[in-house]
Amino acid sequence: MKKLFLLGATLFSVGFASAQGKWQPLFNGKDLKGWKQLGGSATYAVKDKEIIGTTVAKTPNSFLTTEKNYGDFILELEYKLDQDLNSGIQFRSQSWPDYEKGRVFGYQMEIDPSARRWSGGIYEEGRRGWLYPLDLNPVAQQAYKKSTWNKYRIECRGSEIRTWINGVPAAHVVDTSLPTGFIALQVHSIGKPEDAGKTIRWRNIRILENPSASQYAPYDSIYVVNNIPNNISAQEKLNGYKLLWDGSTKTGWRGAYKDKFPEKGWEIKEGTLNVLSSGGAESTNGGDIVTDATYGAFDLEFDFKLTEGANSGVKYFVTENEKNSGSAIGLEFQILDNDKHPDAKLGAAGNRTLGSLYDLIPAYKFANSHKKIGEWNHGRVVVYPDNRVEHWVNGHKVVSFTRGDNIYKALVARSKYAKWPEFGMAEQGHILLQDHGDNVSYKSIKIKILK
Repeated sequence: MKKLFLLGATLFSVGFASAQGKWQPLFNGKDLKGWKQLGGSATYAVKDKEIIGTTVAKTPNSFLTTEKNYGDFILELEYKLDQDLNSGIQFRSQSWPDYEKGRVFGYQMEIDPSARRWSGGIYEEGRRGWLYPLDLNPVAQQAYKKSTWNKYRIECRGSEIRTWINGVPAAHVVDTSLPTGFIALQVHSIGKPEDAGKTIRWRNIRILENPSASQYAPYDSIYVVNNIPNNISAQEKLNGYKLLWDGSTKTGWRGAYKDKFPEKGWEIKEGTLNVLSSGGAESTNGGDIVTDATYGAFDLEFDFKLTEGANSGVKYFVTENEKNSGSAIGLEFQILDNDKHPDAKLGAAGNRTLGSLYDLIPAYKFANSHKKIGEWNHGRVVVYPDNRVEHWVNGHKVVSFTRGDNIYKALVARSKYAKWPEFGMAEQGHILLQDHGDNVSYKSIKIKILK
């Protein structure tokens, strides 16, 4: 994503493990022995020691899968697109008769020659969708090469999943959903009859099973998506992240304008921090909670789950100097059921919808960027030392602004915050979780100090 995450990221030699491991070919260069086809009816053929996949009209995604499942491994292969075509490499994937009639699902390392340049990102085919969109790592967006062979590397070690494209670290996901599964070469479905006959090629497909610790790549500094609740992975720790909430106690938090944690209105249960429902009024039950510490430049992450019609928010640069009634004053990452809560229709141009800088800047909504009500979303606020600020929802940047510039001042002047001098401009402030009287849950709250 940002330079701060990517400075010092090392180019990794794709031959790192070859001196120590026992590499095994997955493709013998002659035929498709050890492979089988699932899903659609795209064609797969062998020619000149290459597997060639060809698109076919009116058929769903097709997958040439290994007959064997793999858990911990290092996979390397080369691919080439003869024409622009979306595709991917499935791994730790499954096909169950009782899941959508055998639909293939599982992790996929994306092949994406489109303008968004997400080749190397991690997508979960058939279930959750994007786990690591490559907007999180713009350096890797430059690694894919058109009209030539590209080299992919995938490492799976327990819950850690890492990818490289042409030696450049691309994605890093920590996830326990699929510990094992088959590997597959995807030929994507096509929407237009004229796209039939497009081809993708694979060669030099090899795997190293159950590598030793020394055969995996050393850690780098790219951004990590960690789907284990209230957990800091080894790479995240090296990157400077720490938990802002420990997942089980009230330590580090207190009520806004109070000296202790609220005695009612909040519940800690099974690794989640929950605002309890109290009729939808703002800060009239338990009230907001704030961090004991204050923060200036930081990268804040949190998972949140809405109930139907719910409203809450994550505020930052909260000073408590205003001594106002209701919710404490600060910049706010809006958390809201856009469809069922009336506040989504108020404000200007949608600036009170989920992910927005509340009452100031509307969030850009990507297709399928919001999870369904009752599912967990991932929020993120990045404040840089030069006062640039970003809001992210599920790996997509949805708001970008600079504190204190003329545009920001104009936005504040027309907002409900105009009456507060120097609104949002404190050097340091508390981070706040809002009690808006609706049931909203939080977990995996973590922070990195930026310098």
